[in-house]
Amino acid sequence: MYSIESLLSARLFISPKRVGARMYFISNSGQGGHLSLYVMDAAGSIPEPLLPPRVAMQNPELIGGESYVVLPQLEKILVMLDHDGDEHYRPMLIPIDGGFPEPLLPDLFNDKRTTCVQVDEERAIAYLNSESTTESMIFAYQVDLASQSWKELRRSPYGAFADAANADHSRVILIDGYSPGDNVVYEWQAATGEAHLLFGTPLNQRVPDAELPRTGISNCQYVNQDRGLLCFTILFQDTGGLGYLDLAQPDQLHEVTITGTRHLGAGEMESLKPVQGNRFRVQYNIDGCTWIYEGTFDLAARTLALETILCGAQPPLVNGKLEAISYDRISDRYAVAYSTATSPCQIYTVAGPRRDQLAQHTRERLLGLPQELLSTGEDASFTSHDGLRISARLYLPAARLGYSGQLPLVYYIHGGPQGQERPDFTWFSMPLIQYLTLQGFAVFVPNVRGSTGYGLDYMRRVERDWGGLDRLDHVHAMTQVLPHDQRLDLTRAGVIGRSYGGYMTLTLAMRHPDLWAAAVDMFGPYDLTTFMDRIPETWKPYMALTVGDPVKDHDFLLERSPRSYIDQLTCPMLVIQGQNDPRVIER
Repeated sequence: MYSIESLLSARLFISPKRVGARMYFISNSGQGGHLSLYVMDAAGSIPEPLLPPRVAMQNPELIGGESYVVLPQLEKILVMLDHDGDEHYRPMLIPIDGGFPEPLLPDLFNDKRTTCVQVDEERAIAYLNSESTTESMIFAYQVDLASQSWKELRRSPYGAFADAANADHSRVILIDGYSPGDNVVYEWQAATGEAHLLFGTPLNQRVPDAELPRTGISNCQYVNQDRGLLCFTILFQDTGGLGYLDLAQPDQLHEVTITGTRHLGAGEMESLKPVQGNRFRVQYNIDGCTWIYEGTFDLAARTLALETILCGAQPPLVNGKLEAISYDRISDRYAVAYSTATSPCQIYTVAGPRRDQLAQHTRERLLGLPQELLSTGEDASFTSHDGLRISARLYLPAARLGYSGQLPLVYYIHGGPQGQERPDFTWFSMPLIQYLTLQGFAVFVPNVRGSTGYGLDYMRRVERDWGGLDRLDHVHAMTQVLPHDQRLDLTRAGVIGRSYGGYMTLTLAMRHPDLWAAAVDMFGPYDLTTFMDRIPETWKPYMALTVGDPVKDHDFLLERSPRSYIDQLTCPMLVIQGQNDPRVIER
């Protein structure tokens, strides 16, 4: 019998950055088992720790920005640290060869939850967004890391997210986001010291109940000698594309045609990033797997011609998920962290004019567990109760394990709801899914409405409807779809989920008790009325728009709360709670 320790034995090697001849990365390979920062020679050497043993870094996926930035000219590293997982991130500086963290501008950042949005390493200019812990306000700062001087660019309850800066940092694009895709763009100019509205209609200027087109503008890049912006947008395609905004006439966004894509399947564009000059990098999420291209932007033709594929087409960077990618301009080389459903995360570098020079820097494996015993999963997408296609995968025990007869089912629900379960061994779901298949369970993993990865319309279908049509997607799968699979024993079905998935687990176990023999809730909201009151102050405006107003919609939130149906619970339930969870509080 294979143990969970075999699956957890794989160390994480994530967030790599190549700087000169050195490779920096985050790993849990140290004695304490927590995430920390390391460096090694790019040509290969024993990793060197850069932080004290008791200082832990957080999972980069949870931070929402840069976990660390190497600043060779300052001989420093900027590191974002919290305290025991409380998500109260603060910017800290350590020597480039490692050392004890010293707070950056503590009087400014100590009482805020801060995200490092982006850093110009050559000029040592950082953009940080800080959430107040006492009021619903977010601050955008430009920080000169050499002099430790700073400027407040803008403040807003809805983000003031520093999305882009021009080369000399005299102009900065700032974005407010009211709900998914509903973005309004501002530009800060050093000449005036103020930010002015550039594109979109602010919330306080809208006609009540008016439905405006959602643009999703983000990932902006100054082009054409700062006379225009190339940006990601959902205005022309629900699944994402590119647009051009002429800053002399910013009332209209022009579509940019993309040519040269090679992928097939359902998915969406994820990001646009600069490379050098008029070359850009575009990333797609296709059926949960990552594709990355490089291409050339032609302003006159308003086209981006994708010419090379960095990830998605050839092994080993295929049928998996990119954890992180960084570009070193001096060496014209990428550092990549990538994993699949059956392979731990590995660090690679990609180089060469055609991006066909691949070097693997780690060879992490599962101790005592052959890869062929793991489940790659199979497509299990289905048509739901109202005709909507729902993406899903079914993970079955490998044939070599020898399980026979009908298999008990674990029904696994991801968090979010704006999230997606993907073939990703760096995220804790996959080791758990693989462990369950090793024990003879089938694991069904749906990405029901509200999930990311399938366009804005799909993601918005859960807005102000938690526990509504999304719940019925799960019920339809359990009553109309999975019963047709003779490999499954639905009399032995358990439901499990985390965060929003924990909320849905509680909802399904209590409102549809006949479907389940067991349930596991991992930090799921039990009462939406108290949940809305306890979330961080800066979350409240967004959650009031997308989930429900705790005052105006009190009765609705109560009706959608699992607590209203607890008397119907009949199966055994395990509840797992994070002691320092800042959102789903222990009580």
